[in-house]
Amino acid sequence: MIMMILAVIGIVLFTVGIVIVVDKFLPQKAKPVVAIVFGLLSMFLAYLIYQSITGPIKFQEVKEKRFAKVINNLKDIKRSQEAHKSVTGKYAKDFGSLVSFIEKSNYTITQQRDTSFMVYDKTFQIDVQKDSIIIDTLGTVSVRDSLFKKDNRFKTMMNVPGALGGEKFTMKSDIIDKGGYKVPVYEVKVEKKVVLGDQPEDLLSRENAQIGVDEINGNVISLGSLTQVSTSGNWPAIYDRRSGQ
Repeated sequence: MIMMILAVIGIVLFTVGIVIVVDKFLPQKAKPVVAIVFGLLSMFLAYLIYQSITGPIKFQEVKEKRFAKVINNLKDIKRSQEAHKSVTGKYAKDFGSLVSFIEKSNYTITQQRDTSFMVYDKTFQIDVQKDSIIIDTLGTVSVRDSLFKKDNRFKTMMNVPGALGGEKFTMKSDIIDKGGYKVPVYEVKVEKKVVLGDQPEDLLSRENAQIGVDEINGNVISLGSLTQVSTSGNWPAIYDRRSGQ
């Protein structure tokens, strides 16, 4: 903003200086032509100033709308991956297998109840009570119905909103060792330049260098991790509040 103000002041001083020079040194006949030229130049400079002010504002509006759509897709992917892990014990390695899982798989509905019975203790030669838990299988429910009901958006959740070339999210899964335990992990991500490919390069470069509590830091929007046991996204809480999730 300071640089913008200095630029405006500089343009004003330059224009005033040119007017004084024209008034003192140019012939009377040439003054109308020069006035027209400088009038057009002034309008062009005014347009540049207007763009320098409104450009970042428009960029921010476009960015927030597109990022919100990207994050909504990532949340659908997260719910789908969590369902996949709860049923299979691991995360899906690609979108093809994840979509197929949603369409064909079921959750098992169970009920847990406590019970007890008497057993003979050979050491003390008496009957003693032993507590136990019984798990009853009540039935199954479709993963698709549970997560998306009649909505088919899971079939397109891999597509990046706003991507000019129809790009998809990059998704990988793995099994890592943490403290001697094998733990399933996954990561989904997309570069910001894919989401904002039609925006000015200078504003995109500035966005890629963002660091702040209300910003998505860095040049990617991501979910999960292949090196840490995490299923969190790298976006700030403000995007969760906007979507009501």
